[in-house]
Amino acid sequence: MKNSVLAKRLDSAQISKLPPAVQRPSYDRDAVSPGIVHIGLGAFCRAHLAVYTDDVLENGAKDWGIVGVDTMSPAIRNALKPQDCFYTLLARDDGEDKLRVIGSMLDVMITSDQRREIFDLLIDPKIRIVTLTVTEKGYCQDAATGSLDEKHLAIIADLANPTTPNSIPGFLTEAIRLRRQAGQPAFTVLVCDNLAQNGTKVRDIVARFATLRDAELGRFILDNVSFPCTMVDRITPATQDADRAIVAADLGVEDAWPVVTEPFRQWVIEDRFPLGRPDWEKVGAIMVDDVHPFEMMKLRCLNGAHSMLAYLSVVAGIEAISDAMADADLPKIIRLLWDEDLIPSLPVVPGTNVEAYTRELETRFQNKGVRHLTLQISSDGSQKLPPRLLEAARELYAAGTEPKVIPLTIAAWMRFLSGRNERGQDYKIADPYAERLATLAANAGDDPELLADSLFAVRDIFGEDLPANQHFRTAVIGHLSSLMAQGTAKTLKTFLAGNKGPASTNTNIR
Repeated sequence: MKNSVLAKRLDSAQISKLPPAVQRPSYDRDAVSPGIVHIGLGAFCRAHLAVYTDDVLENGAKDWGIVGVDTMSPAIRNALKPQDCFYTLLARDDGEDKLRVIGSMLDVMITSDQRREIFDLLIDPKIRIVTLTVTEKGYCQDAATGSLDEKHLAIIADLANPTTPNSIPGFLTEAIRLRRQAGQPAFTVLVCDNLAQNGTKVRDIVARFATLRDAELGRFILDNVSFPCTMVDRITPATQDADRAIVAADLGVEDAWPVVTEPFRQWVIEDRFPLGRPDWEKVGAIMVDDVHPFEMMKLRCLNGAHSMLAYLSVVAGIEAISDAMADADLPKIIRLLWDEDLIPSLPVVPGTNVEAYTRELETRFQNKGVRHLTLQISSDGSQKLPPRLLEAARELYAAGTEPKVIPLTIAAWMRFLSGRNERGQDYKIADPYAERLATLAANAGDDPELLADSLFAVRDIFGEDLPANQHFRTAVIGHLSSLMAQGTAKTLKTFLAGNKGPASTNTNIR
């Protein structure tokens, strides 16, 4: 926290001195040993995986502590190590704050200068699970096929120097190789990122990398390493300095990197852990044989709706999701997206009323206590739009119906690529294809048809079928023309005027 007058920082010595209202670990942390290595120490894992695991430790487990590994920057290590890796979870619900200090993270390591130590830890038989939150782009996948991008510069570099990897596929492959060489059974790889069939997809990516390195190692991974699929759900915006100030004021000590989140959380996990796992189901996780219906519901209804809100909002100059939900028309648009495009595209979700789930999402999106920035959500659209919305569009067309709101969302993304909103403010486009996409947008200028066709030509995003679909192309260009000529507000009003009447009562298409 900047300009702090607090002399002390959150650490083991301060835990017992915190205000009574602050929940904190009651277990003997010194008696806990690590059983999980987590890769990717953004806010989400510390609001989700680490909290479920903290609950398991509270229930008496002693062998499931987490060692965090970050591949990007030493910043998180520099923040948490002086705090003995304690940090604060700030759950906010429209002004009602609940603080909890999490103790499940036992250590933090960085690949840039601790790679060998990390590999030594991963060989240890006590480590039975490796979990990951590295975002969709972290797996070096081909956006069009979901397979390993063999032309990715990080993959090329790791294949040339496989024992000092920097990519996630290279890192996991080397860790598995070293563990096998040491005579230890393979750990379970638990992917916690928003990828459809995330475990299966990452297994295939890692196995392909390993095969390019050593065909026998690739076969070993396919035959012996478990990659359960998961669905993770908890809205967790990036931590701001204002959040640090609130946490410091309530704790009475500084916390260099607290996490802000909503009260809601959900975790659905395929129960395939050959070396055992924490009793996550006893603290609220749902263990299933097949996570696919749940992940489709969340990926499309939450993440797809987030993407729609993000692109329309950034273009309109709306900064946060809760602000978007206070707009006169955006909540109506999102309701149409759910009712007309997304719910009908979903498989049956066991034990779940999907319409009720989306009603709960409306409430969650309205939470003003969680200021989830639309520009943050807008990142990596080239990776996110295909599984969140374009696949749903394909399935609707295949079933003989036409998506109503998805083409508007794609048009908003295309308009977003200009890098300037309707208020004349510039913003940065964060995307693996950012330079290419921005160049296409700049070259198209004010011509919506040229812009759309230039972007449709990026087959890694759109494939061959959607650009060739005349309805889809015409709808996207029509909405894009309106956004460019009339702006977001008028476009939405015109769109809603043409979509009056009760929401569709169509049942799921499969």
